Amino acid sequence: MPRPRADPISRRDFVRSAVAIGGVAALSACLGRESPDLATGPDDLSALPDRQHAWNAGLATDEYGNHVAARHQAVVLFDYAGEGTPTEAERDRVETALRSLERAYPRDHEGLLFTVGYSPTYFERFDASLPESVDLPAPEALAPFEDPDFDAADVVVHLASDYGSVVLGAEEALRGEVDSLNGVDVETSVAGVLERVDRRTGFNGDGLPADHQDVQGVPDSEPVDEDAPMYMGFKSNFSKNQATEDAVTIADGPFAGGTTQHVSQLHLNLQQWYEQDDRYHRVATMFCPAHAEEGLVEGAGDNLGETDQIAERGCPAHTERDAREAGVVGHSQKSARARDADGNPLLLRRDFDSADDDRAQLHFVALQEAISDFVETREAMNGTDLDGAVGQRQNNGILQYMQVVRRGNYLVPPRRHRSLPTPSPT
Repeated sequence: MPRPRADPISRRDFVRSAVAIGGVAALSACLGRESPDLATGPDDLSALPDRQHAWNAGLATDEYGNHVAARHQAVVLFDYAGEGTPTEAERDRVETALRSLERAYPRDHEGLLFTVGYSPTYFERFDASLPESVDLPAPEALAPFEDPDFDAADVVVHLASDYGSVVLGAEEALRGEVDSLNGVDVETSVAGVLERVDRRTGFNGDGLPADHQDVQGVPDSEPVDEDAPMYMGFKSNFSKNQATEDAVTIADGPFAGGTTQHVSQLHLNLQQWYEQDDRYHRVATMFCPAHAEEGLVEGAGDNLGETDQIAERGCPAHTERDAREAGVVGHSQKSARARDADGNPLLLRRDFDSADDDRAQLHFVALQEAISDFVETREAMNGTDLDGAVGQRQNNGILQYMQVVRRGNYLVPPRRHRSLPTPSPT
């Protein structure tokens, strides 16, 4: 039987639901529950970083120095509403709308962090091509067992804050549904220039998955612990297992200071994960068999500190041996085989869980200098070289517990070119 909830309409449950529903009414209700007392953003925006993706300075950190993801997040997709290519007047309007968000909220986890990215489809409308310094192919299936749909929206906006009302307010301001944010007038919106075509919402943080586990994909026994920041029960934001913001930044060309972004939508199927697999197997398939054998992981894994101990235990080098002898390999163990020449990760992850459509989901948001870096990491994670010793998906990390349903690739320009850029801005 499911355990009873002590507070079936807790504040954080209500706020998550409001963000998922969206709209002005949800924003008003969310503000009534949260009532955030926030400073506004700066009047002079020139001091803000040119890198849109430079969020780390505005994120909280835990006792080990790991950056802690903002608790409420949304990915909002837009299409360009005009014919042909964007005009300078439209660029000015989009930029003014974005600056209104920056003046309304401080650029940190209690205020608002956001990026604006552009798909290959967006750039196809121009005669010129993107420079060679930008690796932005169309999305494709990245494993022999997946058949995802591909996002073709022109623009993606990723919004993040510890306050759901901030995420909602920013989205509604962009769409022209509110006139002020946090006491600051909204000068204009993107309405008429960009049309919203999809929105995906979610959360990341201790207690939030547990509060929202009455969904398809999670057993009725409600097994997700209160200390788990993600549905699968373990943390993933170890600072030593993330690429730095410098490392994922495009170094050359007109988009220097930008990055590329991959956004996947995955459905989670955790019935076997929690109802049949024991703790030993969950640790072995999430981390590495050595972690399970030595009992390295306590709870969600906070005891590991700033690294998941994959490299330190030599797990990547033992992947084939573990597949052959233990009959199981870990997700982190496989992924860690994709590193740069200095042994550093290629991706900076900013993913979050979701209960949209009453289904347990993961929105995997990854930043990297080139989309090929994501592809390389995903190929390592697939473990197709291990087929035979382990299954194509079974006992092959966590592949059997998730299904990729959508993929999209984007260029996140530097802030100076974030508003409807051409392929060769000056």
